[in-house]
Amino acid sequence: MTQPRHANILDNLSTAIILLDDNLRLRYVNSAAENLLGLSARRMKGTSLIDAICCSTEDLRLRVKQSLRTGQPFTEHEIEVDTPGKQRVTVNCTVTPITETDRAPAALLEVVELDRHLRISRDEQILNQHLISRAVIRGMAHEIKNPLGGIRGAAQLLEHELGTEELKDYTRIIIGEADRLQKLVDRMLGPNDLPDKKDIDIHEVVEHVRNLIAAEAPIRVKIVRDYDPSIPVIYGDRNLLVQAFLNIARNALQSVGDKGKIMFRTRIERRFSIGQTHHRLLAKASIIDDGPGIPENLKKRLFYPLITGRNQGTGLGLSIAQNLVNLHDGLIEFDSRPGRTEFNVFIPIEKISTLGVTHA
Repeated sequence: MTQPRHANILDNLSTAIILLDDNLRLRYVNSAAENLLGLSARRMKGTSLIDAICCSTEDLRLRVKQSLRTGQPFTEHEIEVDTPGKQRVTVNCTVTPITETDRAPAALLEVVELDRHLRISRDEQILNQHLISRAVIRGMAHEIKNPLGGIRGAAQLLEHELGTEELKDYTRIIIGEADRLQKLVDRMLGPNDLPDKKDIDIHEVVEHVRNLIAAEAPIRVKIVRDYDPSIPVIYGDRNLLVQAFLNIARNALQSVGDKGKIMFRTRIERRFSIGQTHHRLLAKASIIDDGPGIPENLKKRLFYPLITGRNQGTGLGLSIAQNLVNLHDGLIEFDSRPGRTEFNVFIPIEKISTLGVTHA
C-alpha cells in the first residue's frame, strides 16, 4: 500500500486516517485505522471503500465521488459501520478531497470512533470510582482496626480471669470473630508493598491461571485458550497479576456452574487510552464465559468492594483485581449479556518510569 508523505506522523495519531484513490480504493491506512477496521494495511491493499466500511456505504460512496468532483469537503455524523473485523462501531467521518497537479485526485477520510470516546469516558469513571472507593476503604480500615484491637485485647484479658472452659468459649468466639474481621479489612486494603516489577511473559501468567482453573473446574466445563504469540514481554509483578487473573477466572467458573465454556484469550491492542493516558501498545488478556451474564443492577457497581451477586461471595475479588491491575497502570473492562461475559485486562507493554517517561 502506497505510503504518503509524513506516514510516521499519521501513524502516531489516535484518529483513523484512510486515503482513497479516485476509484475509492484504499491507498493508505494508518495504525489507528488498522485498529478500527480490524485488519492490517497489507490485507486491505486495494480494497474498495464498500468492502472496508460496510454501512449505508452506497450513500457515503456517492458523496465521496461528488466531493472529488467538486473539491468540497464534508462530514457525516453518527454512521454505524460493520468493519471487516466483524465489529459494529459508530463513527463521524470527515472527507477532504486532495488535488495535486502531478497526481490523480484522492480523498482523505478522518474517521473518529464515537464509541471510543464513550469508552474513554467510561474508563475515567471506573478509575475515579476506584480511587474514591480505595480512599473510603482506607478510612474505614483505620476506624475499624482500632476498636477491633481493643475488643480482641479485652477478650484476651477476660479469658485469663475466667475460671471455666465453658465461659472461655465465649471469649474465644469474640477473639475469632475479631480476627476474621481483621483479615477481611486486610483483604479489602490489598497488598501493602509496592509491586516487584520485572519483565514477564503474559502467557506464562495466563496459562498458569488457566491450569489452576482447569484443575478446579467440573468435568463438563470446557477450558480453552486462544493466544497471540506475538505479544512481547510486559513489565509487571507476576504474583500480583496471577492473583488478579485468578479472581476474574474464578468468577467465570462460578458463573458457568457445572457445564459451560471459559476461554482465555490474548491480543495486542494498539493506540489505546486508559483514562487520559494514551498508550502506543498494550497487552489485552481476556477471560470469556458463556454463563448467564451479570445482572444489570450490578454492572455500574461491579468493581466496588463488598458488591456481589452470589449468596456466598464476599464481593472483594473484582475490586482487588482492579486494584492489582491499576498498580500496573492498566485497567479491567467488561462487557456482559446472557450467554457471554468478557473481562478484558489491559496492561501497557511500555515501561513507565517514576518520571512519567515511557520506554518501548
